[in-house]
Amino acid sequence: MTTSPAPAVPAATAPRNKALRVLGALAQLAAMAVAGTVLFSILAVLLSLGLSLLLVLGIGALFLIAFIYVLYFTGWLEYGRADGLYDYGLPSLRTRRMPSPGFGGWLRMLWQQFIDGPMWRGVASAAIATVLGSVVLWLVGTLAAGIALLFSPLYSGESVRLPWLSVTTATGWAVVAGVVAIIVSAALLVGIAVLDGVLTRAILVPSEEAMLAERARTSDVQRAGAVRASEVERTRIERDLHDGVQPRLVSVGMTLGLAQQKIDSDPDAARELIAEAHTSTKAAITELRQLARGIHASVLDDRGLDAALSALAARSHVPVHLDIRVDGRCTREAEAAVYFAIAESLTNAAKHSRASDCRVTVRNREDGTLWARVEDNGTGGARVLPGGGLDGIFNRIVAARGTVRLDSPVGGPTSLEVSVPCAS
Repeated sequence: MTTSPAPAVPAATAPRNKALRVLGALAQLAAMAVAGTVLFSILAVLLSLGLSLLLVLGIGALFLIAFIYVLYFTGWLEYGRADGLYDYGLPSLRTRRMPSPGFGGWLRMLWQQFIDGPMWRGVASAAIATVLGSVVLWLVGTLAAGIALLFSPLYSGESVRLPWLSVTTATGWAVVAGVVAIIVSAALLVGIAVLDGVLTRAILVPSEEAMLAERARTSDVQRAGAVRASEVERTRIERDLHDGVQPRLVSVGMTLGLAQQKIDSDPDAARELIAEAHTSTKAAITELRQLARGIHASVLDDRGLDAALSALAARSHVPVHLDIRVDGRCTREAEAAVYFAIAESLTNAAKHSRASDCRVTVRNREDGTLWARVEDNGTGGARVLPGGGLDGIFNRIVAARGTVRLDSPVGGPTSLEVSVPCAS
């Protein structure tokens, strides 16, 4: 009986990957020694200028604002470094969105960005990486000096000056010192690379309890959004039925009743009443179709988001310019949320903003989200009111685990951006 040898590739690949990761960590730490020193120097200058000039015509506020954004960039850089090297699956650090339009919303956004916990964890990890990087640079210099001492008999005489102690020793002892320096420096470099992985994981990767708590909080927010969206949708349907279809059907019934009374005494008038009832019936059917389309767009399931938005733009009372670049299909939940957000935005533009032009942009982003932006040239001033159309958009997008950003200054223009995870 012959036995096949065990595959050697996986066994050889693991140490090679570990060695490459160690070398990558050391290279990144060395780079952070330079980049981190520059960034933290800039942060120190911005903070000192901001605090000292805060009372001078408010000039210091500009430096403090720049300080917050440089803080964010430092944290974002560290998240990218750690996740790219160790593949922790960390979400990319994102700037906070304006909770409400206007200057007050912008100030609240700045404050939320300043107290953002993930950003500060990234800054702390970057500070530690900067310190470790400085040690790495010193150890690399020590390692290079040790290598030079190892070959000192080839280029020096009977004595060699040790670079660390500034003393002269015999060449033989210099070689021994070089060997010791190489071993110690290499061991410390490997230890620092391992320490960097441990520290970045401890600082940047949330604990299991924190992840479960965040998941539970997100689920509660999504559930509340879904319940609120269904309530808003039910209210809208009731309002449309009560204000539109129901009175029209009542009018049809009354017209047919009058026609029934006149059918013997005045056949011509009865025929006119029946024709009027027929016209009203067709209008009621059209309204019911529009109402059903507002509840569920069948073309969205059959032909996708591009075709559904094209049909939506064709029915819009405001000219719509579509710019849709979507590769493949997303989940039904994501497509429906984005479709109805765009539909409601176009309805608001036609009813309230007195817009003469709308632009709709839809993209599949690299982070796996379906992103859309609706912009009109109307009068602006849009606000989220309980039970209103914008409230329905916000709740529907939140229920789909997405985000919404509304920018509608008085005087216009109005823009609405939504982003929904494409995968379920």
